Amino acid sequence: MTTPEHQPPAPQPQDPEFKDRIHRSSGGIVCGVLLLAVILWLGLDALFTGAGRTPWLALAGMILVVPLVIAFTLRPAVYVNDDRLRVRNPFRVIVLPWGQVAALRSGYSHEAVTESGTRYQLWALPVSLRARKRAAREEARAAATGEGGRSGARGRGGLLGGGGGLGGGGGLGARGVTAGDAGGPLRAASDQAMNDLRALHESRQDAETAQGEVKVRWAYEIVGPAVAGAVLLAILLAVA
Repeated sequence: MTTPEHQPPAPQPQDPEFKDRIHRSSGGIVCGVLLLAVILWLGLDALFTGAGRTPWLALAGMILVVPLVIAFTLRPAVYVNDDRLRVRNPFRVIVLPWGQVAALRSGYSHEAVTESGTRYQLWALPVSLRARKRAAREEARAAATGEGGRSGARGRGGLLGGGGGLGGGGGLGARGVTAGDAGGPLRAASDQAMNDLRALHESRQDAETAQGEVKVRWAYEIVGPAVAGAVLLAILLAVA
């Protein structure tokens, strides 16, 4: 019989086998922080120094606007691992197992298309036509100057953290240009991120652990305050 002091130690929980890599727009984050700073500065000033109904209007306006600014700037993100793609858009969170993804399309926006034909836009990977043109110009310049010029253009990465693709995640940089793996052509950073997602999708879509159902959840933490602010603002304006 095993005495308590000789019992084997309880197994410790292990980290998940596949950790998420995160894509976010650094430009969106910067814009969101600046907008929130301006809104809070003006709103708090009106709240504490305004007269009459001004403080209430300022409060209702902030309750309405702040969640919307957060939703469209700070909130969007794409979480990726070997089993699924989780898309956090302004008002919804969509979990897409790789087995349910039919295609990843890039046009004037980046989209994930399910086997049922439903399209979900990837807000965290905005399309920049300017970045695409810059990538094309730098690619043409690199081809004209040889491989040495190419390596110089390659150094100006588009994803924060000094690398493109899924390796470390990160936000899309200010220049928005990065290079593909194995000497691939220069691309806009979000386009290169989509190429990496396509490669992962092709390699994992038939895996047993990458199967399941598509799950969609509404972001009530954003919708609720915004609706409350809109209702409060409408009431204040109606009783004017």
